Amino acid sequence: YMWLYRTSGEAKHQIILYDYQPDRKHIHPEEFLKEFSGYLHADGYNGYYKLPEKITVIGCWAHVRRKFFEAMEALPKEKQSTSNAAKGVTYCDKLFHLEKQFALLCPETRLKEREKQSKPIIDEFYDWIRKLNVLPKTHLGKAVQYAQSQRKYLERYILDGRLEISNNRAERSIKPFVIGRKNWLFSNTPGGARTSAVYYSLVETAKENGLNPFEYLSWIFSQAPNLGKPGYVSTFADFLPGSMKIPAKVFIPQSKRTEPEKYAWEEDE
Repeated sequence: YMWLYRTSGEAKHQIILYDYQPDRKHIHPEEFLKEFSGYLHADGYNGYYKLPEKITVIGCWAHVRRKFFEAMEALPKEKQSTSNAAKGVTYCDKLFHLEKQFALLCPETRLKEREKQSKPIIDEFYDWIRKLNVLPKTHLGKAVQYAQSQRKYLERYILDGRLEISNNRAERSIKPFVIGRKNWLFSNTPGGARTSAVYYSLVETAKENGLNPFEYLSWIFSQAPNLGKPGYVSTFADFLPGSMKIPAKVFIPQSKRTEPEKYAWEEDE
């Protein structure tokens, strides 16, 4: 299992870390985040809810939308657009549409706009699903149950203007590993899996910060063995994105940088 941790969009310099573990036990994020306090965006995995109180878990509206969308797709085409599942998708789309409008606002103003515009939609959404009479084992029933069970986590992105409506940033970051895994099939040993986690952490962090991965790794390999010697970097912190020690040739020209992918919810994954 490859666990992924990354900084939020508000971080000045992005860090992406992959952590190999043999299973999905909640003790792994608990150990990894033992020195961390603050907000944690996550999917609906129950293990995150066992973390210490100093960590506030934020839910993912993209996962809610996906469940309603899947419930809609399970219906005959002629019934989809007028279904309750479609209405659930529409509620989620309204919230995401607002987030697009708030994207360029400062966190303080975004917080005020969410309280003014997003919160009433969330309240209306939960009032609507509370009144639905659906069978629990149907696709719609499962979508409703998920939304209800996740409510306190889903509403928390309203707490701070820096928070995001979904966990899509982390979902996009795990995607390169998932695609790559199809090429090599699997890692033969735990040691190999941990090594791949290290390289993926370095390469994806480099890409996220506009660094050429090949040039970045070449520079690290030339500097690390001589750490602290005259003419070389003095600490490991000098290797991190944002370090003034990183040479200009490592950076990708602005004109050649690729735009980040769209939200997963827009692709109906």
